[in-house]
Amino acid sequence: MNSPIRISLDAMGGDHGLSVVVPAALEALKKHDDIILTLVGDESQVLAKLAEHKAQPHERLLVHHASQIVEMGEPPAQALRNKKDSSMRVAINLVKEKKVDAMVSAGNTGALMATARFVLKMLPGVDRPAICTFMPTSNGHTHILDLGANVDCKAEHLYQFAVMGAILAESIDNNGASKVGLLNVGQEAIKGNEQVKQTDVLLKDSHLNYIGYVEGDDIFHGDVDVVVCDGFVGNVTLKTVEGLAKMLTQELKAEYKKGLFSKIAALVSMPVLKSFANRFDPRLYNGASFLGLQGTVIKSHGGMDCFGYANAISIARSEALSNVPQTIKQELEKMLVNADK
Repeated sequence: MNSPIRISLDAMGGDHGLSVVVPAALEALKKHDDIILTLVGDESQVLAKLAEHKAQPHERLLVHHASQIVEMGEPPAQALRNKKDSSMRVAINLVKEKKVDAMVSAGNTGALMATARFVLKMLPGVDRPAICTFMPTSNGHTHILDLGANVDCKAEHLYQFAVMGAILAESIDNNGASKVGLLNVGQEAIKGNEQVKQTDVLLKDSHLNYIGYVEGDDIFHGDVDVVVCDGFVGNVTLKTVEGLAKMLTQELKAEYKKGLFSKIAALVSMPVLKSFANRFDPRLYNGASFLGLQGTVIKSHGGMDCFGYANAISIARSEALSNVPQTIKQELEKMLVNADK
């Protein structure tokens, strides 16, 4: 039998804290029989919440005390300096100490990135970490990075993001040589700013399965596995997609409530609507990877519910099974050796 995958959870982090993390942990344990979860937070509060769900610690569900909480609006520097016993910091420390294989937090993104980078350090050959998640497409999903960790990037940084994104996609999806695209305002060679053009040159000269420039709508066609961009563009893209999805959902509900015939139409089309909603449920895609660190850190959306948080735990499990940080390290070492030849 393979060794179990050990994951620490920032039990106090996020908009809902224990009320989401505890039931999500219990669901994840039912779904995966090869994981051991450690709930990090105020021990008395964690035990009380477990009791509400008629549960208690056992060999696959551990509790690790932490006396502080990083608030959602807290400045990253303040959290890093003053919250050394926060549930977030302690959960990351467990990764550093090799007591767990990965950690998950729904807490303050800036504080999580700053703390993870300070505690775990960067992989050799990686200048900056990148936030990567995946979005649904017409025939599966595509990974996109960076989503906000780095607003200003050089071509070398985007090149590193491409390498890390490709390794993640190949490790998680088992799809061979991932098709990598560079997000641009057009597919023609003359399009784009200098940052994008310089990155294009680097990627064309790389070992990656680089397919060239892709535009915003190409993200959802299913023809590219990894889409690379800087954090400014990536974050705007992500928030635009999330906003559009919410608006369409709200407008659709409003239209179906306008009159009797609309309500009848809603009833008739309900199976199709449910199937569509289940396929593109954002909770299925909850869990962003912090790539480039010497450890696996997964960020859950701060306001996510139990189902979504449990999915973030599943992503942490998958990345730990594939040992993504070590795979990235080995691939970068190979690239350095080949560059010297």
